[in-house]
Amino acid sequence: MIPDMARARTTADAFNAIAEPHRREILTLLKGCERVVSDIADAMGMNQPAVSKHLRVLREVGLVYVHPEGRQRRYGLDARGLESVHGWTGGFEEYWSESLERLNTYVKKRQREEQQ
Repeated sequence: MIPDMARARTTADAFNAIAEPHRREILTLLKGCERVVSDIADAMGMNQPAVSKHLRVLREVGLVYVHPEGRQRRYGLDARGLESVHGWTGGFEEYWSESLERLNTYVKKRQREEQQ
């Protein structure tokens, strides 16, 4: 029997935080502009307490910033928090570029063969 693996805390790092689809959707909403919780909740069709919990996690890992504005809090994307994710995924760019180049070469070869 395989022992249960300890689950990483959601607030441990950006990778764990963005593993949750709602949080990725929130980041997408914040990409263009700052928003208050009620706007995010309306856009996502969720209640405000649920959105606030997701925003707390995103704030704790440094993916969003918040500043009070009267009785509301405005949230915005802090893309610097995604540097570790970008660094890791960027390592796969060369792989995909090479794969696409090989595919392109193959397609052109097949096209030339068909034309002959």
